[in-house]
Amino acid sequence: MRPARAVSVATTAILLSLSTLVAAAGSASAAGVRYAALGDSYSSGVGAGSYTGESGSCKRSTNSYPYLWKTAHAPSAFADAACSGAKTGDVLNSQLGILDSSTTLVSITIGGNDAGFASTMQTCVLDSDSACLNAVAAAKQYATNTLPGLLDQVYSAIHGKAPGAHVVVLGYPHLYKVPGSCIFGISDTKRNAINGAADVLDDVIAKRVANAGFTFEDVRGLFASHEICGSGTRWLNSTTLPIDESYHPNAAGQSGGYLPAFSAGV
Repeated sequence: MRPARAVSVATTAILLSLSTLVAAAGSASAAGVRYAALGDSYSSGVGAGSYTGESGSCKRSTNSYPYLWKTAHAPSAFADAACSGAKTGDVLNSQLGILDSSTTLVSITIGGNDAGFASTMQTCVLDSDSACLNAVAAAKQYATNTLPGLLDQVYSAIHGKAPGAHVVVLGYPHLYKVPGSCIFGISDTKRNAINGAADVLDDVIAKRVANAGFTFEDVRGLFASHEICGSGTRWLNSTTLPIDESYHPNAAGQSGGYLPAFSAGV
C-alpha cells in the first residue's frame, strides 16, 4: 500500500502540471487577440480624464474601457480609433483603417451623435419642458427611421474589413435616476424623456446588431443607481467643465460599467 504522503505528492504534481497547461493555454489565447476599438466619445473615454497626447480633439482616455481591457489582457495588437463626436459616417470614413483580416476583436459605441445627443441635451438643459420633449421626439424619430440603415452600413463595413473578428457593440446608459436625489437641475419630465430616448436608441442598436450577427451589450442595468441623481457613486458627469465632458461616463463609469459589459461580451 502506497504511503499517504507519496500519494499526496503525486497528486500535487499532477495538479501543478494541469495548472501550468491551463495557464499556458490561456496565455496563448490572449497572445493571439488583435483588438481594435472604434466609435464615439463613450468609447474614447471623454469625461474620464487622462487623455493621450496623440489623440488630440478625439480625447482618447487611458481610463476608457478599451484601454482598461488592453492593460488587463495584453492582446498581441491594440489600436484605438474612437473619437469624440464621431457619427456613423466618421467611422466609415476615418476609423476603419485600423481593421484588417487579422483583427480578431472589435468594440464600438456609435449612433448617439447621429441621433443628435449633444443638441438634444443642450435644448433640455437650457430650454422649456415642451422644447425638450420636442427635441427628444425628433431624436427618437431619427433613431427609429434613419439610424437603422446607417448602422447597417457601419456593421457591414466592419465585417468586410475584419471578417473573422468578434464584434461587441455597446449601448448607452440612462443618464438620470428618476425620481432621484437631485434637488436642483432639470425637471423629472425632462429626465424621463431623456432616458426614454436612450431606450429607443438602445433598442434600435440591439436589433441591428442582432441582424449583423454581432454581440450587443446593454449597460443600462450596470449603471442603475449610478446615474445622475442616483443613490450610489455617480458614474456619469452632470453639467461640467470642459462642457464636452458633460453627460459622459467618468472614470468610475468606464471601469465599473463599460469595462464589465465589454468583458462579458468578449
